Amino acid sequence: MAGTRAAIRYAKAALSLAGDQKAAEAVNNDMIAIAKTISDSEELDQVLKSSVVKTEIKSAVLSKIFPKLNKISSDLFNLLIDNKRIGILGDVAQKYTELFDVLNNKEIAQVTTAIPMTKDLEKKVLTKIKELTSKAVELENIVDESIIGGFILRIGDKQYNASVQNKLNRLKREFSIN
Repeated sequence: MAGTRAAIRYAKAALSLAGDQKAAEAVNNDMIAIAKTISDSEELDQVLKSSVVKTEIKSAVLSKIFPKLNKISSDLFNLLIDNKRIGILGDVAQKYTELFDVLNNKEIAQVTTAIPMTKDLEKKVLTKIKELTSKAVELENIVDESIIGGFILRIGDKQYNASVQNKLNRLKREFSIN
Protein backbone atom coordinates (compact mmCIF):
# COMPACT_ATOMS: atom_id res chain seq x y z
CA MET A 1 0.00 0.00 0.00
CA ALA A 2 2.77 2.45 0.90
CA GLY A 3 4.53 1.61 -2.37
CA THR A 4 1.36 2.40 -4.31
CA ARG A 5 0.90 5.74 -2.57
CA ALA A 6 4.52 6.62 -3.24
CA ALA A 7 4.14 5.61 -6.88
CA ILE A 8 1.12 7.90 -7.22
CA ARG A 9 3.05 10.80 -5.66
CA TYR A 10 6.02 10.35 -7.99
CA ALA A 11 3.70 9.95 -11.00
CA LYS A 12 1.77 13.11 -10.12
CA ALA A 13 5.00 15.08 -9.71
CA ALA A 14 6.35 13.81 -13.03
CA LEU A 15 3.06 14.59 -14.80
CA SER A 16 2.99 18.08 -13.33
CA LEU A 17 6.56 18.77 -14.43
CA ALA A 18 5.94 17.26 -17.88
CA GLY A 19 2.79 19.36 -18.26
CA ASP A 20 4.67 22.52 -17.35
CA GLN A 21 7.33 21.72 -19.96
CA LYS A 22 4.74 20.68 -22.61
CA ALA A 23 6.21 17.16 -22.68
CA ALA A 24 3.42 15.17 -21.01
CA GLU A 25 2.66 13.08 -24.09
CA ALA A 26 6.32 12.28 -24.79
CA VAL A 27 6.82 11.25 -21.16
CA ASN A 28 3.61 9.18 -21.35
CA ASN A 29 5.04 7.27 -24.32
CA ASP A 30 8.19 6.62 -22.26
CA MET A 31 6.10 5.47 -19.29
CA ILE A 32 4.07 3.08 -21.44
CA ALA A 33 7.31 1.51 -22.72
CA ILE A 34 8.80 1.35 -19.21
CA ALA A 35 5.70 -0.23 -17.65
CA LYS A 36 5.42 -2.81 -20.43
CA THR A 37 9.12 -3.69 -20.33
CA ILE A 38 9.12 -4.17 -16.56
CA SER A 39 5.88 -6.17 -16.52
CA ASP A 40 7.15 -8.38 -19.36
CA SER A 41 10.54 -9.02 -17.72
CA GLU A 42 10.51 -10.75 -14.35
CA GLU A 43 14.32 -10.53 -14.26
CA LEU A 44 14.34 -6.74 -14.68
CA ASP A 45 11.67 -6.36 -12.01
CA GLN A 46 13.73 -8.49 -9.60
CA VAL A 47 16.92 -6.53 -10.33
CA LEU A 48 15.16 -3.22 -9.64
CA LYS A 49 13.61 -4.48 -6.40
CA SER A 50 16.71 -6.28 -5.14
CA SER A 51 18.54 -4.78 -2.19
CA VAL A 52 21.62 -6.82 -3.11
CA VAL A 53 22.15 -5.26 -6.55
CA LYS A 54 24.04 -1.96 -6.31
CA THR A 55 22.33 1.21 -7.46
CA GLU A 56 25.10 1.86 -10.00
CA ILE A 57 24.27 -1.45 -11.69
CA LYS A 58 20.54 -0.66 -11.66
CA SER A 59 21.26 2.73 -13.21
CA ALA A 60 23.48 1.16 -15.89
CA VAL A 61 20.87 -1.49 -16.69
CA LEU A 62 18.15 1.14 -17.12
CA SER A 63 20.43 3.29 -19.30
CA LYS A 64 21.12 0.31 -21.57
CA ILE A 65 17.47 -0.75 -21.83
CA PHE A 66 16.08 2.79 -22.26
CA PRO A 67 18.78 4.81 -24.07
CA LYS A 68 16.49 7.39 -25.73
CA LEU A 69 14.15 8.74 -23.09
CA ASN A 70 12.81 12.20 -22.52
CA LYS A 71 14.90 14.15 -19.99
CA ILE A 72 12.03 14.13 -17.49
CA SER A 73 11.83 10.32 -17.67
CA SER A 74 15.57 9.87 -17.18
CA ASP A 75 15.53 12.41 -14.34
CA LEU A 76 12.76 10.34 -12.75
CA PHE A 77 15.07 7.29 -12.86
CA ASN A 78 17.78 9.29 -11.10
CA LEU A 79 15.36 10.63 -8.49
CA LEU A 80 14.03 7.16 -7.71
CA ILE A 81 17.59 5.80 -7.47
CA ASP A 82 18.68 8.66 -5.19
CA ASN A 83 15.66 8.09 -2.94
CA LYS A 84 16.19 4.31 -2.97
CA ARG A 85 12.75 3.79 -4.53
CA ILE A 86 13.75 2.43 -7.96
CA GLY A 87 11.89 -0.78 -7.13
CA ILE A 88 8.58 1.03 -7.69
CA LEU A 89 9.52 2.31 -11.17
CA GLY A 90 7.02 0.00 -12.89
CA ASP A 91 4.22 1.18 -10.59
CA VAL A 92 5.19 4.83 -11.12
CA ALA A 93 5.12 4.36 -14.90
CA GLN A 94 1.72 2.66 -14.75
CA LYS A 95 0.25 5.34 -12.46
CA TYR A 96 1.63 8.10 -14.69
CA THR A 97 -0.16 6.60 -17.69
CA GLU A 98 -3.41 6.27 -15.72
CA LEU A 99 -3.20 9.89 -14.53
CA PHE A 100 -2.35 11.06 -18.06
CA ASP A 101 -5.42 9.28 -19.43
CA VAL A 102 -7.66 10.82 -16.75
CA LEU A 103 -6.22 14.27 -17.50
CA ASN A 104 -6.97 13.80 -21.20
CA ASN A 105 -10.47 12.39 -20.56
CA LYS A 106 -9.47 9.02 -22.03
CA GLU A 107 -10.54 5.63 -20.84
CA ILE A 108 -9.49 2.06 -21.60
CA ALA A 109 -12.25 -0.42 -22.35
CA GLN A 110 -11.23 -4.04 -21.85
CA VAL A 111 -13.13 -6.61 -23.86
CA THR A 112 -12.44 -10.20 -22.87
CA THR A 113 -13.40 -12.74 -25.51
CA ALA A 114 -12.77 -16.45 -26.06
CA ILE A 115 -11.11 -15.75 -29.43
CA PRO A 116 -9.43 -12.60 -30.81
CA MET A 117 -11.92 -9.97 -32.00
CA THR A 118 -12.26 -9.25 -35.69
CA LYS A 119 -11.96 -5.67 -36.97
CA ASP A 120 -15.70 -5.63 -37.74
CA LEU A 121 -16.63 -6.70 -34.21
CA GLU A 122 -14.14 -4.20 -32.78
CA LYS A 123 -15.88 -1.36 -34.67
CA LYS A 124 -19.30 -2.48 -33.38
CA VAL A 125 -18.03 -2.65 -29.80
CA LEU A 126 -16.43 0.80 -30.07
CA THR A 127 -19.69 2.23 -31.42
CA LYS A 128 -21.63 0.76 -28.49
CA ILE A 129 -19.06 1.99 -25.96
CA LYS A 130 -19.24 5.53 -27.35
CA GLU A 131 -22.99 5.48 -26.67
CA LEU A 132 -22.25 4.61 -23.03
CA THR A 133 -19.50 7.14 -22.31
CA SER A 134 -18.54 10.58 -23.53
CA LYS A 135 -14.82 9.92 -23.00
CA ALA A 136 -12.37 8.95 -25.69
CA VAL A 137 -12.06 5.19 -25.48
CA GLU A 138 -9.19 2.90 -26.38
CA LEU A 139 -10.09 -0.74 -26.84
CA GLU A 140 -8.01 -3.52 -25.35
CA ASN A 141 -8.86 -7.10 -26.29
CA ILE A 142 -8.00 -9.85 -23.82
CA VAL A 143 -8.35 -13.43 -25.00
CA ASP A 144 -9.48 -15.89 -22.32
CA GLU A 145 -10.71 -19.26 -23.61
CA SER A 146 -12.19 -20.12 -20.20
CA ILE A 147 -15.18 -17.83 -20.82
CA ILE A 148 -16.16 -20.29 -23.60
CA GLY A 149 -18.00 -17.67 -25.67
CA GLY A 150 -19.60 -14.25 -25.48
CA PHE A 151 -17.65 -11.38 -23.93
CA ILE A 152 -16.89 -9.42 -20.78
CA LEU A 153 -16.77 -5.64 -21.15
CA ARG A 154 -15.04 -3.53 -18.50
CA ILE A 155 -14.96 0.27 -18.65
CA GLY A 156 -13.45 1.87 -15.57
CA ASP A 157 -15.22 0.34 -12.57
CA LYS A 158 -18.22 -0.93 -14.58
CA GLN A 159 -18.40 -4.45 -15.91
CA TYR A 160 -20.90 -6.18 -18.18
CA ASN A 161 -20.51 -9.96 -18.27
CA ALA A 162 -22.18 -11.63 -21.26
CA SER A 163 -19.94 -14.69 -21.28
CA VAL A 164 -21.21 -18.22 -21.70
CA GLN A 165 -19.25 -19.22 -18.58
CA ASN A 166 -21.14 -16.62 -16.53
CA LYS A 167 -24.49 -17.90 -17.83
CA LEU A 168 -23.52 -21.49 -17.00
CA ASN A 169 -22.49 -20.45 -13.48
CA ARG A 170 -25.81 -18.64 -13.01
CA LEU A 171 -27.73 -21.75 -14.09
CA LYS A 172 -25.64 -23.88 -11.74
CA ARG A 173 -26.45 -21.57 -8.82
CA GLU A 174 -30.17 -21.63 -9.66
CA PHE A 175 -30.25 -25.44 -9.75
CA SER A 176 -28.29 -25.78 -6.50
CA ILE A 177 -30.72 -23.48 -4.65
CA ASN A 178 -33.73 -25.68 -5.48
